Parts: sequence; structure tokens; C-alpha cells
Amino acid sequence: MKKSGYVYILASKPNGTLYIGVTSNLVKRIYEHRNGLVDGFSKRHNTKLLVYFETHDEIALAITREKQMKKWNRAWKIRLIEEKNPNWCDLYGNITA
Repeated sequence: MKKSGYVYILASKPNGTLYIGVTSNLVKRIYEHRNGLVDGFSKRHNTKLLVYFETHDEIALAITREKQMKKWNRAWKIRLIEEKNPNWCDLYGNITA
């Protein structure tokens, strides 16, 4: 059985700094970001709001999608977020419920 994966976007605030990541365990990974357990860009820029995520059947597909999205311009990323989450709500509660 192949491992599923997730691509996610974190924001520092609505329309703020964005971080795109990939993981096989979304709840655990976002918890790590929110609690400062992940060193690097997301910790330095305080990107803790989960504003977008998508699920993929295979982690390899999620990694490919993450690489694609990281090359996008900011307007495309914002459009993607606002299509599903127009108010920039923190979706973390949705995935832990």
C-alpha cells in the first residue's frame, strides 16, 4: 500500500507571509509548526495558520505538487487559498476534530 501525502500552505496572518510544505502526517506536521518545533523559514516568519491543504493518494504525487506550487507567483497561491478559504480561516481545528 502506498503512503498518502498532503500539500499545505501556512500563513503568518491573512494575506501575510506564506509557507508551502508537504507531509505524510498533516496533523503532526502542523502541530510541529505551531509549536515552534520546526526550524527554518516557517519558524522565522511565524507561519502558523493552516490556510490551505490538499490530499494526494501517494506521497510522491504530493511532493511533485509541492514543487510545482513553490514555483508559482504569489497571486496564484493567494487565488488557490481564497477559492477554498476566502476568509483565511485557520483550518487546523478542522483536521484535528
